[in-house]
Amino acid sequence: MDVLHTPHLQEGTVDEKRKEILAYFHQSFDRYESLFSVLKNDEAFYQRPETLRHPLIFYFGHTATFFINKLVLAKLINDRINPHFESLFAIGVDEMSWDDLNDDNYAWPAVSEVRAYRDQVRRLVSDLIATVDFRLPIDWESPMWPIIMGIEHEGIHLETSSVLIRQLPLAFIQQQPDWSPCAESSDAPANTLLPVEGGEITAGKPFSAAYYGWDNEYGEHHAEVKPFSASQFLVSNGEFLHFVTDGGYASPKYWEEEGKQWLAYTKAAHPVFWRKEGNSYVYRAMTQEMPLPMDWPVDVNYHEAKAFCNWLGSQTGKNIQLPTEDEWCRLRDEAGVDETLYTDSWNIGLNGPASSVPVNRFHRNGFYDVVGNVWQWTETPIYPFDGFQVHPLYDDFTTPTFDNKHNLFKGGSWVSTGNEAMKHSRYAFRRHFFQHAGFRYVESDEVIKVNDLDYESDTQVSQYSEFHYGAIYHGVPNFASASVAYAMQFMKDKHTAKALDLGCAVGRASFELARYFDAVDGIDFSARFIKTAHAMQQHGEVRYNLIDEGDLTTFKVVRLADLGLNETADKCQFAQGDACNLKPQFTGYDFILMSNLIDRVYEPKKLLNEIRERLNVGGILVVASPFTWLEEYTARENWLGGYKDENGETLTSTAALEQALGDHFTRVAAPQELPFVIRETKRKFQHSLSEFNVFERVK
Repeated sequence: MDVLHTPHLQEGTVDEKRKEILAYFHQSFDRYESLFSVLKNDEAFYQRPETLRHPLIFYFGHTATFFINKLVLAKLINDRINPHFESLFAIGVDEMSWDDLNDDNYAWPAVSEVRAYRDQVRRLVSDLIATVDFRLPIDWESPMWPIIMGIEHEGIHLETSSVLIRQLPLAFIQQQPDWSPCAESSDAPANTLLPVEGGEITAGKPFSAAYYGWDNEYGEHHAEVKPFSASQFLVSNGEFLHFVTDGGYASPKYWEEEGKQWLAYTKAAHPVFWRKEGNSYVYRAMTQEMPLPMDWPVDVNYHEAKAFCNWLGSQTGKNIQLPTEDEWCRLRDEAGVDETLYTDSWNIGLNGPASSVPVNRFHRNGFYDVVGNVWQWTETPIYPFDGFQVHPLYDDFTTPTFDNKHNLFKGGSWVSTGNEAMKHSRYAFRRHFFQHAGFRYVESDEVIKVNDLDYESDTQVSQYSEFHYGAIYHGVPNFASASVAYAMQFMKDKHTAKALDLGCAVGRASFELARYFDAVDGIDFSARFIKTAHAMQQHGEVRYNLIDEGDLTTFKVVRLADLGLNETADKCQFAQGDACNLKPQFTGYDFILMSNLIDRVYEPKKLLNEIRERLNVGGILVVASPFTWLEEYTARENWLGGYKDENGETLTSTAALEQALGDHFTRVAAPQELPFVIRETKRKFQHSLSEFNVFERVK
């Protein structure tokens, strides 16, 4: 099938670029729906091929809702198409510990409803591309950036959804010409190690780069790589079969500790896309089975690839392992692969069959499949380059994976399109996950040590970790602790079954509320904050660097036990969510705390109107805020007070808050100001006052 490449963001005219992006969007949308055409019936959409992921109907709707959610956040549109869908299909893609995959919380819509919704999104985005005012070059600040972000995001899910479909029973699959696999296979070629000279590698790209990129690609990285040897071919099914028949899956000595746990849990005896049939194996391509193609690359997760390397090392007496990211980049340079876009020279980007092909087809300077065919696992957990910045429209693309549990793989696969099929792309998955991913091995002495606990280097997260759990500055009490203590005086003789900490940030108030309530939900828009709150709950501690001055920092460790919060921490559940568009299961609360949130949401009146239905009659609502209204968070027409009304009268936020809540609430205390201090550097602090307004729901 013909595939357009990700657009150059600097060349041409505005009209030319508008047409190019519109064509790129339509192709992406059509291709994604084409992928789901291999599902035989509607029942197939509700299957969950992978227990740690949602059913396929989620992914069918997810990429469309992503467009709407990001366009609302970017203020390019004001109205949602379907708020229910845009909450239901919003979150739950990567297997994160805080993902809620409880089927009881989901009433999936009909496939026809999702198709109709996708048609609405197609029309809206098409019209926006045709009319939005933008200039060249397109950069992070351009109104066209979130549109391209949505297209590239759908390209990622084209691949991940194809993996899930590949795991679906064939009874749910129908053949489609555009998704037919390669029809050729033969014996596996003999693999051998070839030398790779040492040298300097440079990775990362500037923010002025000419093509779209995800946040982790930007910045600078330089490294001197020592000489090593790398396998000429990707490891084929035939080569991997020797490991299987030699009892590799039954020999714990070849497996790393984490791999042993995965092996014990899954009881795996061969790769997931193989099926034992008599004395031989059958191979599962995306839409059909076939005799095991010996010369195609094997598809495995990191644990299997690592175990094979350990086995091969024991057989050869060599130090065999997966390449580091730096070594893979050095191999790419040695092979002379310097193009920015990987195109027709490789099995990548759907420019061939909808499957892998033999490993001895595409070569450059003696090495085969340097890119394409399948992704190649590396030893390197993903990390930020120097100069890394989070894009404000997608702060949870990479930061949740900076946990030493997501390893990089490189090079792309047969179905990798757009940004995935580029020199600078960096993608990482949990080590037990499956993708269209295989590996090549190297003989090398390079060692990477992986720790379960890492320190937090994100400046904002570090500041909030200190704000919530760290030292007291200038005699001002801890704000989260003081907030809950103040609020609890209004909960006397009331039900304390369930509380909501909306805008929980890194979680201190949620843990404080768990002293009083049977269950506490902590919700925040930022995945970076939720990741930290969950880490504190899971490990009982978080580690971070505080900026002192310039590049000088102080390393800190804070622990729940030191705050007396460890005994009740398991009462908390943390989730990422949009306060203005929460999922329906977040309801039935006896108490809701919205601390320093109302002036940071895009529709505060909508939030207040909907929060009523989530609070039980007789329940307490606490709205605390310094009311620092800024247009970067809330369009001026949506401010809740802080201006003169149409009659020229002053409308304070306190008065506007009471008006918005209406006669469903009654005030139970006069406004009360509590101070808070946020440390920015050793000698710079934010000192603010948050006004606490306490209401009881009366009807």
